[in-house]
Amino acid sequence: MASSWLELACSFAVIFCLKATQAEWNTNDYLKREHTLVKPYQGSGMSLPLWDFTGSTMVTNSYVRLTSDHQSLQGAIWNSVPCRSNSWELHVQFKVHGSGKNLFGDGFAIWYVKDRMQTGSVFGSKDYFVGLVVFLDTYSNHNGPHNHQHPYISAMINNGSLHYDHDRDGTHTQVAGCEAQFRNKDHDTYVAIRYHNHELKVSIDIENKNGWKECFSVKGIKIPTGYYFGASATTGQLADNHDIISMKMYELDDDVEEYTGLPTSDTMEAPREHIEDEPKGAFMLRNMSGWKLLIIIILSFIGLGILKVETHPPKLIVVAILVTWRIYASCLQE
Repeated sequence: MASSWLELACSFAVIFCLKATQAEWNTNDYLKREHTLVKPYQGSGMSLPLWDFTGSTMVTNSYVRLTSDHQSLQGAIWNSVPCRSNSWELHVQFKVHGSGKNLFGDGFAIWYVKDRMQTGSVFGSKDYFVGLVVFLDTYSNHNGPHNHQHPYISAMINNGSLHYDHDRDGTHTQVAGCEAQFRNKDHDTYVAIRYHNHELKVSIDIENKNGWKECFSVKGIKIPTGYYFGASATTGQLADNHDIISMKMYELDDDVEEYTGLPTSDTMEAPREHIEDEPKGAFMLRNMSGWKLLIIIILSFIGLGILKVETHPPKLIVVAILVTWRIYASCLQE
C-alpha cells in the first residue's frame, strides 16, 4: 500500500515538473502572427494577407520563390505590419538550390529595416538602408586578403550612411559572420535571428539535426521598434532558386528600456578605403621583386640566344628585347 502511494506521488511530481517546464518557455505563447508567414499561404497567387511582394517573387502552395534559377532577376517579400516588440526572434525556413555545380549566385537577405518595398542593388533591396540585414551570400565577389569561403552568413547594421560594397561582399561594414554550407541540401534548412537585450545572435540549423548551431553573436547592438521584416534575393550572370518556406517571429521578454534612436553597433568596423581589384597576373607580379623579374627576363634572352640566328634574325631579336623591356617597365609601374 505504501509503495502504491509512493508511485502515485512520483507520478504527480513528474507531471508537475513537465508543466512547469512547458510554462517556462512555450514559443506558441509568444508567436506574433502578424509577423508570421506559414503554409498554407492564404491568398496564394496575387496577394498574401499582411505580406506584399515585388519583382520576380512567385507564391506557390509550397514556397515563396524570390527568384528562379534564371539570370538577372530580383524579388522580395515584405511584412506590412511594423514590429512593436522590443526584443524578438525570427525563424526563417528557406531553400537555396539550383542546377549550377561550381558557379551559382547570388544569395538572399533577411531585413529588419525602416523602409519596406524599396528595390535596389543590395540583394534586390535598397542601399543606404536604416536597420539590420542578415546576408546569406552564396557567391564570392571579393578577391583579396579579406576573402572567406562561401556560402557565407553575415550581418550589417546601418544608420543610413553606409554603403554596402557588393564587390567586397560587405566585409568592410559587417559586424560579424560565419561560413555555412546551406545550398542544395536535401533536407530543411533554417536560420534564426535573435535580438534580445541589445545583443544580436544568429544561429543555423542546416545539418538536419533539429537543433540550433550558433553562427555568431554580437553585443552592443541597438535597433528601434517600428521597423519591417522582409526578405529579398537577386541573380546576375549567375543564378539560383531562392525560396522562403516560412517566417515565424517570436516576441521575447527583456529587461531593457525601449530604444528610439538610429540603429547602432558598438563593434561595427569603420568603413575602409575601397581598393580596386588587381589586374590579372598582378598577384604573381607583386610576389616577385623587380630584380627577380629582371632575372627571369634575362634567362629568357639566354634561351633565345641558344637558338640559331637563321631561325630568329637579329632584328627580330632586338624587337623582342625592346618589347619585353617595355612590358617589364609597365609591370614595375603597376
